[in-house]
Amino acid sequence: MSATPSRSVPVEPPRDPGFALYVHWPFCRHKCPYCDFNSHVRAEVDQARWRRALLAELDHFGAATRGRSLGSIFFGGGTPSLMPPETVAAVIARARHWWRFESGIEITLEANPTSAEAARFAAFAAAGVGRLSLGVQALEEEALRALGRRHGVAEALAALERAREVFPRVSFDLIYARPGQRPAAWRDELRRGLELAVGHLSLYQLTIEPGTRFFTLQRQGRLDPPDEDLGAALFDLTQELCEAAGLPAYEISNHARPGEESRHNLVYWRYGDYLGIGPGAHGRLTLGSRRLATRARRLPERWLEAVERRGHGQLPAEELTPAEQATEYLLMAMRLTEGARLGRLEALAGRDWRAVLDAEAVRRLEEEGLLRLEGEVLRATAAGRRCLDGLLRGILR
Repeated sequence: MSATPSRSVPVEPPRDPGFALYVHWPFCRHKCPYCDFNSHVRAEVDQARWRRALLAELDHFGAATRGRSLGSIFFGGGTPSLMPPETVAAVIARARHWWRFESGIEITLEANPTSAEAARFAAFAAAGVGRLSLGVQALEEEALRALGRRHGVAEALAALERAREVFPRVSFDLIYARPGQRPAAWRDELRRGLELAVGHLSLYQLTIEPGTRFFTLQRQGRLDPPDEDLGAALFDLTQELCEAAGLPAYEISNHARPGEESRHNLVYWRYGDYLGIGPGAHGRLTLGSRRLATRARRLPERWLEAVERRGHGQLPAEELTPAEQATEYLLMAMRLTEGARLGRLEALAGRDWRAVLDAEAVRRLEEEGLLRLEGEVLRATAAGRRCLDGLLRGILR
């Protein structure tokens, strides 16, 4: 193993991994068959009531963290582009009341590429959103229908064009390893996606999660996603094409030109502090010497009732032990191309990294070309990221 970092090791991330705010909007027009997020379909939503509740829960956290430097806000869901722009503006204004906005703060909103939602892009930009994440999901009509999407390819392309006119930064998502998808078809589709990409692209392998419609179909033998070998081939193809196009992976499923990485998601992966408000939102918050795992009630109506009764919809916070913090940090940081810093791992665990990781397993996996340990940086190679979950199970004590 190398005694000092080589020139190929990514630049060390900032010592302070940052502080971020996540806002969850739980409503969708319909539930996609692959989605296991906390999203719900409701015939009507009392928008004024929900705006008051989001602000109340934000105040709950703001009182405990007042004056911190906030680097990003992310409106996720659900479908946040169904939120009234004035609700988005109100949340941003209230966040500015409680925290100092960093210069160039990143404010992202997720959106569906329907024409109705694209018509509201300018209003979201006026509210303070500077980055749009568009859920395109596929660039083939048949695939969009199979994924349960309500937009077509032409509508998605029009929304993407409109987003680029309105927002300084734009990202969009595609899902691959879909049932019946072959490498040649994905190569063509991804090449088209890369031609459309501005600075950031999220590329997710389809996973079949319990509780989804796809899970039921698979159990009934009516859905046959790619096997493990084909999935690995599609992953490798994705890395190859994105690298060649100048959008290398900085995280397993996320690709960006240098400087266009999602600063909000980097807070998660670098194990910074983040607040989660709204139904089902999770957070990690350091108060003094304690690091807390927070989570809110999932069901929208239960969350709303709790907020109106006591000012927040949070369940009791859990204090994380040093060992739990070290494990969480490793699981998140190893998703990044830059990897994990053993010094940070030791600081969180309060002990030598060899008490957390099996040094012999690390050495063996390095010899197999799945890990690299250079100086204090431990990271997975491209081959290692392909099987990261198993790799991490193999090195954690």
